[in-house]
Amino acid sequence: MRKINKILIGTHNEGKFKELCYLLPKKLNKISPLSLGIKSPKETGKTFLANSKLKVNYFSKFSKLASLSDDSGLVVNCLNGKPGIHSARWAKKYGGFKKAMKKIILMVQNKNKSKKNINTKAYFICCLSFKTTTGKIFTASGKIFGNISSKAMGKNGFGYDPIFVPNNYKITFGQMKKKKKMLMDHRYLAFQKLKKVINSL
Repeated sequence: MRKINKILIGTHNEGKFKELCYLLPKKLNKISPLSLGIKSPKETGKTFLANSKLKVNYFSKFSKLASLSDDSGLVVNCLNGKPGIHSARWAKKYGGFKKAMKKIILMVQNKNKSKKNINTKAYFICCLSFKTTTGKIFTASGKIFGNISSKAMGKNGFGYDPIFVPNNYKITFGQMKKKKKMLMDHRYLAFQKLKKVINSL
């Protein structure tokens, strides 16, 4: 495999970009598609993996660089898996993540009304796709399980982090120290499976 010294991180999401920069080897120069004037593709895939592959193919095509793309989202059990692959689109639909989080909390509460066994279970999932300069694609996924909180808490993290309490914790991702969250979340778990491939470059 040809040695590389730079990698394009295929996302316009600042939070994802920072997390992936933190996880990638220091020796690699991390490039943002924004710095190259590359827009985001339409996410037409039916699954996180399909969207992840779609994005990495798109960004590598226009950048001609080894590329890493992420597709991730929040899956809430009692909402039949919503928002799921539409997680980012829900934020746009409801006028930002703050309003989308309030909507999710309300929907979860409504679903659990008059029920003895309250179900607030949820998980974050991340599918990562890495494409080499020779065109080979490696993929991996990671999930972290937890529950939806009764209100948004914390100002760290990004997206839906303030309403997600991971299993065995009493605080949300939004309340956690950034480094602690970055070394345990779904993106980290997915990256660990690609680490050997990327570190060998």
